[in-house]
Amino acid sequence: MSWRRLRTLLRREMLATYRDPFTMSILVAVPLCALLLFGFVLSTTVKHMALGVHDASDTPASRRLVADLSASGTFDPRRFATREALERALVSGKVSTALVIPPDFARQLGDPTPGSARPQVQVLYDGGEAPLAGNAEAFLRALVASTGAELVEGERPRASRGAGIDVVTRALFNPTLDGVPFMVSGTFGFVLSFLTTLITAVSIVNERQAGTFDQLQVTPATAVEILLGKILPLGAVFVVDVILMMLIGGVVLRVWPQGNILFFVSVSAFYVLVSLALGLIFSATSATPAEAVQKTVLFSIPLVQLSGFAFPIRNMPAIVRWLTELLPATHYIRLSRAIYLRGAGPLTLLPELGFLVLFGVILIGYALRTIEARG
Repeated sequence: MSWRRLRTLLRREMLATYRDPFTMSILVAVPLCALLLFGFVLSTTVKHMALGVHDASDTPASRRLVADLSASGTFDPRRFATREALERALVSGKVSTALVIPPDFARQLGDPTPGSARPQVQVLYDGGEAPLAGNAEAFLRALVASTGAELVEGERPRASRGAGIDVVTRALFNPTLDGVPFMVSGTFGFVLSFLTTLITAVSIVNERQAGTFDQLQVTPATAVEILLGKILPLGAVFVVDVILMMLIGGVVLRVWPQGNILFFVSVSAFYVLVSLALGLIFSATSATPAEAVQKTVLFSIPLVQLSGFAFPIRNMPAIVRWLTELLPATHYIRLSRAIYLRGAGPLTLLPELGFLVLFGVILIGYALRTIEARG
């Protein structure tokens, strides 16, 4: 081995790397972003979680309990006048955890009779978000126990040690807090986002390098016809993939959609078209298949970390939650989990459907313009 030749090769590769701004940006930015995301944004600590509260007691003791929960910074209480309104908010996803304080809370708290029942509160939470539900329940139990012990001591000076407030929990949609349904319903979003974008971007860049895409553009075919001719065949394949994933998930993992299957497949089919359009945009801005792959991989990093696929969005800082709304995958994964875990229908999911349609119109329209610009 010649050290002189090795030094020459090393110098050549270093210069080639340093002169490529795209590669240098990836080498520097990706590790730093990953560190900040995993260390700060994707923390598993529960903080400022929306907590629905129905205080049927409405006494100084119950208000003290709610105030202490708010002061901890872990929960942001939102009051609901009725239990029905509270449960609707929980089902719709407006809150992920709920606290129900019964009407006789203060009476039970101050009952000095030996052997009298301990006061109780009920905690409801969305079991569909399994990674977050367990942490939320643990935090809520600890906070209620701490405040409860102080309240009981104030109302019953001679209360025995260990007296406090009992917490009765109930998980909606996923009583066992099984993490498999959460991951299965989110995997559709990851697969349909990453794979469709990658396949489309690489295939069209290859066609452009071979000259076949340019030949297609000089034919009488319009940009709309070229766009549909590219995305519809691939879209049909990915819709079949959705059906196969749904069947395998049901048979092997025993996770079936709780909502309408046809509605789920229809939403997934539209999202496939959105992702394919994004792949066309990547291909239009890439000179080589390798560059298209790099851009797709860079796109997949925020997709996995910020779209809610693996980490619940509710637990992220407010500014990051706003940024997640700019990802089409965020809205599709919400739709997928709502249909799969809560059995939600079109009327309940109209806002998310509207956002997905808006992204579809923007991305498909931009992809159409890129084809016309290269025509």
